[in-house]
Amino acid sequence: MPVHFGLAIKNFVGPTETPDIDELYRYSARAEALGFESLWAWDHVILGVEPSFPILDAVGTLTAIAARTTTIKLGTGVLVLPLRNPTVAAKAIGTLDVISKGRLILGVAAGWYAREFDAVGVPFKQRGRLFERNFEILTRLWTEDRVTLQADEFNLREAVMRPKTAQRPRPPILIGGYVDAVLKRVATKGDGWLTYFYTPESYKKGWEKILGFAREAGRDPKALTGTNQLAILVGKSRAETEEPMRKWLQTEWDVAAWSESTIEHAIRGNVKECVEQLRAHVAAGTHRIILIPYRYQPEQVEIIAKEILPALR
Repeated sequence: MPVHFGLAIKNFVGPTETPDIDELYRYSARAEALGFESLWAWDHVILGVEPSFPILDAVGTLTAIAARTTTIKLGTGVLVLPLRNPTVAAKAIGTLDVISKGRLILGVAAGWYAREFDAVGVPFKQRGRLFERNFEILTRLWTEDRVTLQADEFNLREAVMRPKTAQRPRPPILIGGYVDAVLKRVATKGDGWLTYFYTPESYKKGWEKILGFAREAGRDPKALTGTNQLAILVGKSRAETEEPMRKWLQTEWDVAAWSESTIEHAIRGNVKECVEQLRAHVAAGTHRIILIPYRYQPEQVEIIAKEILPALR
């Protein structure tokens, strides 16, 4: 299976910035022209207290980008599923797939930020169960003609959701997370795994667990794909890029303490060094790499497309 390369988009910015939708349109159009496989939006409703981080809604942002692009795929990396009313989410996300003419890749996860759950009125400690409930409602509304189901406060009585998604039976769903319970969920319910800031060694370890869980469940492991999100800074040398990349990751990004995510994953250095580091991720069995260009600089996007990716292909 060929490795695909996507780009993260800047719908999530640092505390002193404001999301620039016109720049997002330019960035997205250029990514499509340069041949990137996909664009990926971050998702939070409320993030941070002091400092707080501005973030545009992932589904709304991707819907706007869908209207200004034609071929590039559009992914959520990742949507915090328990925060959403699943019936309303099925309509909004399904609409994105219809407007994009079937270009959606849905990344979903259970979430990690308790304050955000409190603000939405969703019990944080039940997020795993609520993820599975919402996942079932969402996927059944997309794939079944009529849905009858009662779960908690949701009472679907011969519920019909039309139009159906452009992709049949539904858009591909990648599940994000790190612990074994989530990796089992990937293996049994999803179409693949989406992880974040993993080294090749950590990715391979998690991916092998997923393949084992899939075999135990009687599922073909070859039906699953794995995606990793990686920050990248291409410069003159490893020494030149080390400090700015480390500062950016330490001040504007977070890693889950209970995972193997680490800022040490970062791809940095000259073209040759970056290519060598990315080859290790390809060798680890990654099917898709979502690159997060240093501060989303357009010149980084250009050099990645014109010098890094051709060397990997």
